[in-house]
Amino acid sequence: MKDPPSAAELDAVLRMLGMEPRDLMRSKEKEYRELGLKDESLSRDRLIAAMVEYPRLIERPVAISGDRAVVGRPTERVLELL
Repeated sequence: MKDPPSAAELDAVLRMLGMEPRDLMRSKEKEYRELGLKDESLSRDRLIAAMVEYPRLIERPVAISGDRAVVGRPTERVLELL
């Protein structure tokens, strides 16, 4: 939250996760509703830009090891990287 990822970093992490931006978004956050991020017509780049501008939208934690990443919820998922 203090040092949010850039758009390029977030795009790379999403590719490692095999996810689309909306899959990594916390849809219950007020910014998600206020920005209308549920709108299916929004581009990948627009969704990533929203995540960069409002890092609270990013599901966390995300654990990264080499070229692999997992969302650490539940925390046991991190074991997949070992």
